Amino acid sequence: MNSNLLKSKFFVISLISILVLGILLTYIINSKSKNYLNVEKSDNSITINKVLLGDDLITTDKYNNLIKDKKLGILTNQTGVNSNGKHIIDVLQKDYNVTALFAPEHGLNGLAPAGEYVKSYIHPKYNVPVYSLYGETRRPSEDMIENIDTFIIDIQDIGVRYYTYISTMYYVMETAKKYNKEVIVLDRPNPLGGYLIEGPILEDKFKSFLGVDNIPIIHGMTIAELASFFNRNINCKLTTIPMKGYSRDMLWMDTGLEWIPTSPNIPTIESCFSYATTGISEGISGIGMDDYFTWFGGKNLNSKELVKTLHDSSLPGVSFAISNKENKSGFRIIIDDYKTFNPLLTGIYILANANRTMDLNIPKDNGQIPIFDKIMGTDKISKLLINKKSPNDIINSYLYSLEKFKKERESYLLYK
Repeated sequence: MNSNLLKSKFFVISLISILVLGILLTYIINSKSKNYLNVEKSDNSITINKVLLGDDLITTDKYNNLIKDKKLGILTNQTGVNSNGKHIIDVLQKDYNVTALFAPEHGLNGLAPAGEYVKSYIHPKYNVPVYSLYGETRRPSEDMIENIDTFIIDIQDIGVRYYTYISTMYYVMETAKKYNKEVIVLDRPNPLGGYLIEGPILEDKFKSFLGVDNIPIIHGMTIAELASFFNRNINCKLTTIPMKGYSRDMLWMDTGLEWIPTSPNIPTIESCFSYATTGISEGISGIGMDDYFTWFGGKNLNSKELVKTLHDSSLPGVSFAISNKENKSGFRIIIDDYKTFNPLLTGIYILANANRTMDLNIPKDNGQIPIFDKIMGTDKISKLLINKKSPNDIINSYLYSLEKFKKERESYLLYK
């Protein structure tokens, strides 16, 4: 073969290789500049994570001084794992002084059913006490914290006010203030995202374990942002460890993180979203939810008529499929587009329209605040339902206070 021809082919191949390499390098540089990926060295290997959690960062040089030589009490459960799947207890127990563990509702392993009493015990592996904050007490007692300098909070919230993990955090912060302890909150994503804000603001009269502060049902804040918001009234010694690579427009599925069931009835991200849809019906007899909050129905419900009404309402990102169970008429909630789906608005449309077809048994205050009003954080919604008001009437009843909250929360936000 002609030597000049060989040289020409070699030159072309070399040029193509250089061009391909250049394109790859440009892509990598642009990806980094957009902060799509965070790269860290772990166990002598490179791990690429879309989002780095607060518990990925707590042992780094930037934050290590916060926990070095401190006696640590950790509020966590099965969700307290970093982006590599390592649990916060395992990470800190190795090189730091973990003296106590604290467990919220459902226990340290997250397996106890909703509302079930959880006992305290000694951890069989680490030989430290595991104090239940859903047993004899829902607040740490003085004897529980006598051997603690600093609380570490690492737990996955689901972005809904009446999900009780944030209430437990609030009580821990109050205890820390009372006994002059430090609190460090390791941040995690809000699965519902940072822009969706919906529902009535909790009124002081209706504060309970289902709602401890004046926030809407869907608040659009991460757990560290919530802690900072709570601390405007508590004033404990609070430090928050923000995430890296997280932005407000991210839903859970955008984070690159594995979903770990937060409790027995929230096994999937779908159930996390639908919890704010059907979960609001708790306390109303004759109707209910099933299949991890993705099914709604009741004995006297006209599911065919209700599904038609809901479809005619053109609710964003959701559809409904009739699905009866034994002697109950009902339907399944199908999330078609998580980005546009509004869980609570959908739930209000379901309740208001169901009430028009079957006269829901809306509980009234007979000397004790009904659980439905505790969930809503007000009795205005139950009164509107009793008076057969439309979904829009109900939604309009809280829009003004919702706008005020949006402005109030701005100074506590950590991400754009």
